[in-house]
Amino acid sequence: MQKLISLPPNLVDSFHELRHASRSEWYVDADPVDRKLGSGGGTSYLLSKAHRASTADISFDEWLGRNKRIIIHAGGQSRRLPAYAPSGKVLAPIPVFRWERGQRLGQMLIDLQVPFYEDLLEQAPENIHTLVASGDVYVRTGECLPSIPDADVVCLGLWTDAAQATRHGVFAAKRAEPGKLDFMLQKPDAEELQRLSDSHQFMIDVGVWLLSDRAVNVLNGKSKSASDGFYDLYGEFGCALGENPKLLCEEVKSLRVAVVPLPQGEFYHFGTSRELIDSMVALQNRVADKRRIMGAKVKPHPAIFTQNAFIETTFTGAHAFTWIENSHIGKGWKLNGEQIITGIPVNDWQIELPRGVCLDLVPVGENGYAVRPYGMDDGSRGAIGKEKTLWMGVPVREWFGRRNIPLAADPGTDIQSAPLFPVITEEEVIPDVIRWMTAEPENQAGREAWQKAEKLSADILAQRANLRRLFRSRETFTEKNWKTIERNYKQSVFYQLDLSDVASEYKRLRLDVPEVLPPETSRMMRIHNRMLRSHILDCKNEEEQAFKLLSEGITEAMNIRNHPMLSVLSDQIIWGRSPVRIDLAGGWTDTPPYALYAGGYVVNIAVELNGQPPLQVYIKPSERKHIVLRSIDLGATETVTDFETLKDFNRVGSPFSIPKAALSLAGFAPEFCSVRYRSLEEQLDAFGCGLEVTLLSAVPAGSGLGTSSILALTVLGAINEFCGLQLNKPDLAKYTLALEQLLTTGGGWQDQYGGLYRGIKLLKSEPGFLQTPEVNWLPDPVFEQPEYKACHLLYYTGITRTAKGILADIVRNMFLNEGHAMRLLERMKHHALHMAGALQRADIEEYGRLLRHTWTQNCALDAGTNPPAIQAIIRKIDDELAGYKLPGAGGGGYIYMLAKDPESAARVRRHLIANPPNGRARFVEMRLSGEGLKISRS
Repeated sequence: MQKLISLPPNLVDSFHELRHASRSEWYVDADPVDRKLGSGGGTSYLLSKAHRASTADISFDEWLGRNKRIIIHAGGQSRRLPAYAPSGKVLAPIPVFRWERGQRLGQMLIDLQVPFYEDLLEQAPENIHTLVASGDVYVRTGECLPSIPDADVVCLGLWTDAAQATRHGVFAAKRAEPGKLDFMLQKPDAEELQRLSDSHQFMIDVGVWLLSDRAVNVLNGKSKSASDGFYDLYGEFGCALGENPKLLCEEVKSLRVAVVPLPQGEFYHFGTSRELIDSMVALQNRVADKRRIMGAKVKPHPAIFTQNAFIETTFTGAHAFTWIENSHIGKGWKLNGEQIITGIPVNDWQIELPRGVCLDLVPVGENGYAVRPYGMDDGSRGAIGKEKTLWMGVPVREWFGRRNIPLAADPGTDIQSAPLFPVITEEEVIPDVIRWMTAEPENQAGREAWQKAEKLSADILAQRANLRRLFRSRETFTEKNWKTIERNYKQSVFYQLDLSDVASEYKRLRLDVPEVLPPETSRMMRIHNRMLRSHILDCKNEEEQAFKLLSEGITEAMNIRNHPMLSVLSDQIIWGRSPVRIDLAGGWTDTPPYALYAGGYVVNIAVELNGQPPLQVYIKPSERKHIVLRSIDLGATETVTDFETLKDFNRVGSPFSIPKAALSLAGFAPEFCSVRYRSLEEQLDAFGCGLEVTLLSAVPAGSGLGTSSILALTVLGAINEFCGLQLNKPDLAKYTLALEQLLTTGGGWQDQYGGLYRGIKLLKSEPGFLQTPEVNWLPDPVFEQPEYKACHLLYYTGITRTAKGILADIVRNMFLNEGHAMRLLERMKHHALHMAGALQRADIEEYGRLLRHTWTQNCALDAGTNPPAIQAIIRKIDDELAGYKLPGAGGGGYIYMLAKDPESAARVRRHLIANPPNGRARFVEMRLSGEGLKISRS
C-alpha cells in the first residue's frame, strides 16, 4: 500500500534518509511554491506527480486502479504549531502511550496515523483505492472498525453537538435518514446549527475521506478547471456533496456519498501548540486500567512531557502544560509552565522563561541556530503593525516598542513573513539573545547580538532549517536516554516498548545488555526482560527462561493441588468424547502472553466429523497397581510404574505426553498432589486400583482443528470423572492451558473452549494470568439453513505440519511486544466482534468476506501459515469461494471453505476429487456439535 505525502519543500529531499523509508512505498513531494492548490488541488497534483514518477508505463486510470494508496496532506506552514514547522507536523515526535504496547521510543505522529488508514483501506470495497487524510489529526476508533459501504465518497465522522461543531467541518443528516448525507457545512455558526437541530443530526468531519476511482477523476476535473488553481477538498468538493448540497455542481452531486460514524471514535488534533499538549494529555489519560499500565502508577498524567531530552531541573505542579523535546534543560534553567521547548543543545546557561513563552532553537547551516521564541497561543497570522497580531502574548509593535527599536519590516507585513528570528553562530551569545527577546529588554548584549545577526522570517526559516542536524540532535539525546529509561523500568514504559526495536538499538549503539530483573519484579516484566536479553545476546537459554517463567506463572496462578479418589465401580468404564473446533476469527489473541496482558476475543465452532465426535478417551480400573496407556490410532502402548516415568511427558516423540501430563495435574505427580506418597505404587494402592487409559483420535496429526488441546481436554474430563476431582467445565479448560505449558507446546485457550462447548461461540477473556473466557453463544442460521448448509466444505489437504514452529515464532513476537504483531493482534480482536455481528445477523455474504479477511490476517502474522503447496490448492478454486481459511496455525492440515452457492460448492468438490494434491487428500463431512465435551459411564 503506497503512501503519498505532501511535505514542506525543505523536507522533501531528506524525508527518505531521515525516516529510513522505502522510496517505493513512500512518495513525497511539495505543493508548488508559487501558488496554493488547496487540499483538493493538492490531492490531484500529488496523484499526478506520483503517477508520472512510477516505473509502470500505464495510463493514469490504470495506475489508479492497480493499487491502494494513502494520501496525507502535511505541507502547510504550521503557523499555529511553530515547534514543528521546519520538520512538518507529521514528523513531530510523539511520546509512547503509557497504556500501549509495541510503540517505539522514536515514534512520530505519522507512525500513529498510518496503521489506522491502512486498516480502513484494507476492508474498503474494491472500487475504493484512495484515502485522503489531514496530517495534523490522529483518529482512533473503538473495539470495531466501521464497515465501509460501497460508495464513491466515504467520509468518517463523529457524532457531536452544535457547540462543538462550530470549530469543524460538519456533516448534516436528516433525523429521519441518519445514514444519508444531506449537506456539508464548514465551521458553521452556532445560530445556524441551532436552527437546523430540530431536523438534522451533525457529525464532525475527522478529515479522513475514502474516494473511488470515479470520485478521484471528478476531483481531478474540478481541480484543473478552477480559475486560480485552488480547489478545496472539504470546503468546495465536500460542500457540493449530498442530497441538498450548499454548493451546486451536478458532477459532484452525482457521486454516491456515505458518512460513516466512528464507533466509540476519538479525534485528536495537533494543529496548534495548545492542542499538541491537550491531545497528548487526553491520550495518556484515556486508559486507567492498571493491567495495561505496566510500569506507572495509575493517576492522571501531569501534563509534562519530556522526550529526546536531558533534564536537570526539577518539575512541580507549577510546570504543568510543558513539552520539552530534543533539548538539554540544565540546572540554570527556570521554567514557569505552559511552555514548549525544542532544539536546545547541551549548555550551562542561566535562563528563566516567563510563563506561556515557548522557545525553539532551529539549526541553520552547519553551526548556527535561529532563536525563535513565541507565545503558547500566538496565531502567527496578521500584519505586524496591528494591535491584534500577537507575539509571545503581546502585540508585535509593543514588543519592539519596549526594546526601543523599529519594527523589523513594513507594518503591513504578515507576521509569517517578518524577519524576527536571529541566526546566532556563537553559542555563548544565545542565552543573552533569549533573555533579551523574552524577559529582559534591558539586556544590552542580547540587543546587540540580535541587531548584528541575520534575521529570518518563519517562512524562510522553514526553508533554511538544517533538518539533518535537527534529526541528529534528536537521535543523540535519545541514545543518552536509553539506559535511564531502562534503569527506571518500574516507572517507565521500557518493557512496554517494541522490544525487537529496543534490541536493535542496543546492538547498534553497543549498549550494555539489561541485567536480569530481580525475583520480586512482576513476572510479566521478568518475561519481557529475558526475551529482550535473548534477542540482544542471540541466546537460546534466555528465551527458554522466558517460556519457563510464563509456564510457571500460569500453573502457579491456578495453584493446582488434587487428591484423586476412585469414583467408579470395578467394572465401569468412563467414556469421554469431544468434537474438534474451527476458528473463524480472532485466533492467536487467546495465546499467552498476549492474552495475559490484553485479553483475547475469538469466534469458533465445535464440529463433529463424519457424524461422530472424533476425539475419544476410555478409562477403566486395572487390578494391577500401574497405569497402562494405549493409543488405538497410533497402535502404541506404554506402562507407567513410577513417578519419574509419569513426569517424563516432555520426551520428544512420545505418543503419551498428553495423558502423562493430565494424570500429573490430576494429582498422580507429587508436585500436584495434596497428599505425599513415597511412590506411584503406594499412591495407586491407596487409590484402590491401577488405571488403563485408551485414546482414539480419528483426526490426522497436524490437522489444525485443535486436536491436541481438545484431546488433552477430553483426557482431563475423563480423569476428572474417574477420580472424583469435581472440576467444572471452566476448570477443565484452565487445566488444559496449564497442561500445554507443561508440555512447552504453548498455545491458548480457544482450542479447548472450542471443543468443550457446543455450537458457535464468541469467547472473550480479560487480562490476567488466570484466563477465564466468557462464552457468548451465537445463532446458527449461516450453517443450518438449507440454502447455506451445502456451502460449507471441509477438505483435508494431506499436507502435514506442526503448529509448534509457527506458534514459537508468533509467541516470540508477543514476548517482544513487536509493533506489527501487536497492532495486528489488536485488529484481530476487533475483527472477531465483526464476525460475531455478521453471524448474529445471519449475513452470509459478510460472513464469507470476513472469513477471507481472517485468513489474510493470519498470513500477515506469519508467512509460514500459507506455504506454496496450500496456495496451489486454493488458486484453482478461489473464484468459487466466498471465503476460506486453514484452521489453527495453518501451514497444512484442513481447509475450511465457504462456497459462494451450492453450485459453486459442487464444482469445488468435483475439481478437488478429480485433482487431489496427493493420495491422502479428501473431503470430510462436518456438522455443528450440539453437545461439546460429553462424559459418560458404562
